[in-house]
Amino acid sequence: MPTQPRLSVIVPVLNEASTIQACLTALLPLWVCGVEVIVVDGGSVDDTVALARPLADRVLVSERARARQMNHGARESRGEHLVFLHADTRLPRRADLLIDWALKGPGCWGRFDVTIERSFVLAGLVGWSMNLRSRLTGIATGDQALFMTREVFALVGGFPDQPLMEDIAMSRLLRRLSKPVCLAPRVATSARRWQQHGPLRIIVTMWWLRLRYWCGASPWTLAGEYTDVR
Repeated sequence: MPTQPRLSVIVPVLNEASTIQACLTALLPLWVCGVEVIVVDGGSVDDTVALARPLADRVLVSERARARQMNHGARESRGEHLVFLHADTRLPRRADLLIDWALKGPGCWGRFDVTIERSFVLAGLVGWSMNLRSRLTGIATGDQALFMTREVFALVGGFPDQPLMEDIAMSRLLRRLSKPVCLAPRVATSARRWQQHGPLRIIVTMWWLRLRYWCGASPWTLAGEYTDVR
């Protein structure tokens, strides 16, 4: 029987034909080191699945919803540790060793600092503020590539089944078990949504949605107002 991989990378996707090859090609150095790569498609109507198959260990299909896709991928994966990666985000070099080191201490989960591609003036400031907020609150977002042990993923029951803010909800669950390990090496995430909708609009929208979520608004209600729900 094949040796259990130390790390599984779970990539939820939906109509990512324009980005999936670049995403998985960037993971090839980890793949050849024994890292398992699993893509979970939520019902794409483009060529995402066909383009992903040659570059991943497995390409799965699940119900559309990022939380459900990530949970399905985690259940089907074999790694001792799990990292959840957006298709437009790139891990730092030897992320497998960084995650392995991070999870050898008392922390059972964590995330990376993030940098946004510098395609708009405020990109550096936005990335810096995301990292600072995460350190102060112990809450991580999906753009920061959440990672955790398989055991703790199972212990909390996976990502809560909700269409938005699933990363914040998961962080709340994990934070009860340990503080997050905040790794300074940075993941790089695309600025495409900032370019599409405008930086100011994205900042105001996300802060408004998060404030309402913290105040108890239903994620299903908020999802209907968010134009980039996956």
